[in-house]
Amino acid sequence: MNGILGANAKVVVVVLLLSLGFAHHGLTEASPRKETGSRDAATASKQPALPDFVTLAEKFGPVVVNISTTQIMEAPTPFGREDPLAEFWRRFFGESYPPDLRQQGLGSGFIIERDGTILTSNHVIENAQRIVVKLPKDEQQFTAKVIGRDEKTDLAVIKIDVTGDCPVAPLGDSDRLKVGEWVVAMGSPFGLQNTITAGIVSAKSRQIGAGPYDDFIQTDASINPGNSGGPLINMQGQVVGINTAIFSRTGGNIGIGFAIPINLARELLPELKTKGEVTRGWLGVSIQRVTPEIAESLGMETARGALVADVVAGSPAERGGIKVRDVIVDYSGKPIKDSSDLSLMVARTRVGTRVNITVWRDKRQLSLTATITELEEEEVAASAPEREKDFGLTVQNVTPEIAQALGVKQPQGVVITAVDRGSPADDAGLRRGDVILEIGRETIRNLAQYRHAIAGLKKGESYLFLVQRGQTTSFVALRIPREKAPS
Repeated sequence: MNGILGANAKVVVVVLLLSLGFAHHGLTEASPRKETGSRDAATASKQPALPDFVTLAEKFGPVVVNISTTQIMEAPTPFGREDPLAEFWRRFFGESYPPDLRQQGLGSGFIIERDGTILTSNHVIENAQRIVVKLPKDEQQFTAKVIGRDEKTDLAVIKIDVTGDCPVAPLGDSDRLKVGEWVVAMGSPFGLQNTITAGIVSAKSRQIGAGPYDDFIQTDASINPGNSGGPLINMQGQVVGINTAIFSRTGGNIGIGFAIPINLARELLPELKTKGEVTRGWLGVSIQRVTPEIAESLGMETARGALVADVVAGSPAERGGIKVRDVIVDYSGKPIKDSSDLSLMVARTRVGTRVNITVWRDKRQLSLTATITELEEEEVAASAPEREKDFGLTVQNVTPEIAQALGVKQPQGVVITAVDRGSPADDAGLRRGDVILEIGRETIRNLAQYRHAIAGLKKGESYLFLVQRGQTTSFVALRIPREKAPS
C-alpha cells in the first residue's frame, strides 16, 4: 500500500512540474545554462496574451437582456371542448374546462439600437402572448412588442419603450471569423442573467437540419437552455453570432453549440424592421449534392456545384434555360462548392436582380442568365432535411446513393431521416428509412412535391401515406393534428 501511495505521490509531483512548465517556460528544463535578460525578454514577447474576458463582460453586461415569455395553450381533453364536465366546471369554478395551460419560456437578446430595439432568436418569442424584457443594469422590466421575425433563419426583432438612449452592442463581421478563434457567449442560461462563458470557434457553415438556410457557427463556449438569442462575441468586442441551438442528449451543454452568423442577421434586419418579414429570391429548381460518383458520370474532374433534379415550369430557371441534369457551378460570379451554397445565395438575392449562372452540361460549361423573382415555393436542397413539426417527421430527397443503400430501384420520393417519439408519425408506425411515395393519392418525387402535398392537408383528418420499407410497399394512415384554438 505504501509503495502504491509513494508512486502516486511521485506522479503528482511530475504533473505539477509539467503544469508549472506550461505556465513558466524554462522551469522544467534540466540545463544549468542561464538565459540572458535579452533572450528572456524576447521569449516573453512571443507568448500570446491571455484573452481579456473581464473587459468583454463589463462592455456587454449592460446590453445583453433577459427575455421571459408567457404562452397560453389549450389543455387537451378526451371528449373535446364539448366535454360533459365543461358546464359543471364553468358554474363552480368560473372558467373553461379544462383550464388553459400557461407555459413560461426563458431566453436572451441584445440591444442593437439606442431606441430599445433588440435582436433575439425567433423560437424564444414564437407564439408568445406576453414578452417581458429585463434590463441588467437596474433590472427594470418592460413589455416588448414584436417588430419582425423570420422562422426560416430563427431571427426576431423586438422593441421596448425606454426613456433616453440605451447602450448598444457593436456588430462585427462573421465572415472574417476563423476556426480556433476565441469567442464568448453571454445570456441567461436557466434564467441566470448575465452569464458569460468562453470557448473557441469549432467550425463554420454547419448544417444541422434546422432548415434550408442552415449556415451556423459551431462553438464549444458553453450554451444552455436560456442562452438562445444572446450574443456570441469575438475578442475585439463585437457580436459575430446569435446563440440559437445546442447538440445534446441530456439537454445540457456538452461543448457543441451553434450560433447564427451576424452577417446573415445584418442582411435581414432592414426588412424585419420595416416589413416585419423577409422577402427571398426564388430560382425555381430542385437541387441535390454532387457526389464523386455523380461528378465522374458527368465528366467533371471534381465533385462541386448543385445538380438540378427538377425545374419548375414557368420559373426563372426555366426561362433562363436551365435544364434537368445541369450542374450549377457558379452563381453571380461566386463558385458553388456545395448544393447548400446555392440555396443561401439565391435566397439572399434581391428580387428582380438579373444574375449570371454558369452550368456544367454535356462535359462543358455554359453561361446563362436568369431574373430572380420572389420566393413562392421553397427552393429545395437535398442536403438540407425538411422537418415537419406537426407530424414529427424529418425528411430529405432520395439521392442515388440513398436509393442504393435502401435497396430502392428509383431515386425518387422522400426518405424519413428522423421520427419524433410520441408524434403522430410515430403513432402511425412510420420509421426512419421509410420512403414516402404518395400522400393522399398525390405522387411524391421530391421535397418540392412533398411540401406541396402537406400544404393541402386538412387539420384533424386522416390521410394515406404510401411508404416503401425495404422491398415492400404499404399504406400508413396518419391523422393530421388539429390546430390549437386561439386564446
